[in-house]
Amino acid sequence: MKRIALFPGSFDPFTAGHLNILKRALTMFDEVVVAAGVNQDKRGLFDMDKRLDIIRQATAGMEGVRVIQYSNLTIDICRELGIKHIVRGVRNMIDFETERSIADANRRLAPEIETIIIPTAQEFAHISSSAVRDILRHGGDYSAFIPEGVKL
Repeated sequence: MKRIALFPGSFDPFTAGHLNILKRALTMFDEVVVAAGVNQDKRGLFDMDKRLDIIRQATAGMEGVRVIQYSNLTIDICRELGIKHIVRGVRNMIDFETERSIADANRRLAPEIETIIIPTAQEFAHISSSAVRDILRHGGDYSAFIPEGVKL
């Protein structure tokens, strides 16, 4: 049986830190579905088509990666696709507490779905999508924050 995980996020944009988490998740799962969703609490920069394009650029040539978009609850897309694991990345303790709360809520709603929290590698811990958006808005050099070869 194929081991599949869902890696959900707004990915606005997909960063080098996201790619680090994805690569590490692929060591545990046969396939990782990168699911770009809309987070109503975040002020976005890129539309969904551009976010999906960026993810596809970043993952081009990687085996075991599928890219989708979704607009419903994460547990609902997991159930729809028959996925039993959610992968989430954390940069620090603040991220951890947020992700733990989300994982606890998901477990309450869908006890059959488990969340795996992966801490990002130290060299990517300072990277966030919101920081990249801020750099972009002010015309700064964002190249060290996004996956190599990605064109924004």
